[in-house]
This record gives sequence, C-alpha cells and structure tokens, in this order.
Amino acid sequence: RCFFSSSSLIIIIVPCRSPVDLRSPSPPTTTNHHQPPPPPQPPFLPALQPLVPSQIMPKQKKTRKFAAHKRMLNPKDARLKHNQEKKKKQVKKYQGKEVKEVTKIPSELFFKYNSSLGPPYHILVDTNFINFAIQNKLDVFTSFMDCLLAKCVPIITDCVMAELEKLGPKYRVALRVAKDPRFERLPCQHKGTYADDCLCNRVTQHRCYIVATCDKDLRRRIRKIPGVPIMYISQRRFSIERFPDVNNAPET
Repeated sequence: RCFFSSSSLIIIIVPCRSPVDLRSPSPPTTTNHHQPPPPPQPPFLPALQPLVPSQIMPKQKKTRKFAAHKRMLNPKDARLKHNQEKKKKQVKKYQGKEVKEVTKIPSELFFKYNSSLGPPYHILVDTNFINFAIQNKLDVFTSFMDCLLAKCVPIITDCVMAELEKLGPKYRVALRVAKDPRFERLPCQHKGTYADDCLCNRVTQHRCYIVATCDKDLRRRIRKIPGVPIMYISQRRFSIERFPDVNNAPET
C-alpha cells in the first residue's frame, strides 16, 4: 500500500490475505515433528459405468447329478433278447466239425398222434378258462364230460391259483370254483407265478395232459408242441382241437 503526503513519500508494505483466506480463515497450524505425515490422497476416480449382470456374478456350471441320467445297456449285452437269439444260432463245433442237435421225440407219439392220452383225461385249466365258463353259465365238470364223453380230472397248478388271487374281487367266483375239492392241485417248483410258461413247460415234459384255455397267445404257443390237445369255449360249449378221438366238437 502506498501513502502520499505533502512532505515525503512513505511506502509501507503490509501482507495481504488472499480472497479464499478472507472467506474461510483457517486456525494457525503448529508443526509437530513427532506426528506421522497424513496419508496420501487417492487419485481422481473416473465416472462409474453400470455393470452387466454377467459381470456381477459369474454363471455357475451345472454339474451332472450322480445316477440321475439314464443308464443305457451296451448293445452287445448278453441280457438283450436279440443277443440271446444270436447265441442260440451260433454253430457249435467239436474237433472242427459241426455239431447237430436233434430234439428228442417222446416215445408216446406216433407222428402227431399221442397214444398216452386216454380216460380218465387230465386237463390243465388256465386262469381265464374258469371265468369264461362262468360267463357262459357252464358247469365245468359236466361240460368236460359232455365234450370228451369220458371221465375227466381237472387240474389246477399253483401258478393259476396265484393269478386268480391276484386278480382281486372281480374273479372271486372263479377263485371259489377253483378251490373246489374235485379239482386236483398240482404244486409248482419254479420261480414266479406266470401260468403260461408253467403250462407250456409241463406239457413239453409230459404229453399226458389236455390244456384248457381261452387265451389266443397261449393256444398259439401250445400248437407248436406236437401231440397236445387244446380245449376252449365256442358257441356256449366246450370244444377241443387236435384230438382225433372226439368228433362232436364244433369247428371254428
């Protein structure tokens, strides 16, 4: 600052505060050598951009659960049906020569005529045969004798009885008829309660039985076994096929 007077020029230098200091005066600072220096200031951060959802949390890979996927059998597995058939068709050889197997023909067969069949006839009864007889209002024992004109012994295996018990209340009348003491009970030694396989195996081993069934699949299987007559229900009476001694049965 400069001051002018009439006699002399006097120059006085006075320190002046800055405009910022005038607005906000700061207290006097005391220097302490034992105080640690202030931490460095972070650099200037740019403006934050919005994050994409994939950048927030990475997508977790799906792991396959143990034993959750379907297990596939190997095409060459021995349990498959077509592999079992291929194994049967394989040519057996002994000492480099082809072995031919011929099924043994029962001694009671004369061509297709079964000489072991004779009165009293033993009839293996299937599960549905009794039920069809009840639906057609036929007495089983009387109808057997009317068809074969001889004494008949109806036989029920354990498999047939087990199937009738499994069918429930719908076949309760057939189950009551099957428990008649006039039916002969034949025990089964094999596993399972599938009556079709049981009847086919018994007829193959012993050709002294007549099979009474209305099942078309079972009749088709038994027709391949020579010398075994088949009894079924036709035109509200019992009929029999492949039995040359009876001619009064209707043809279907």
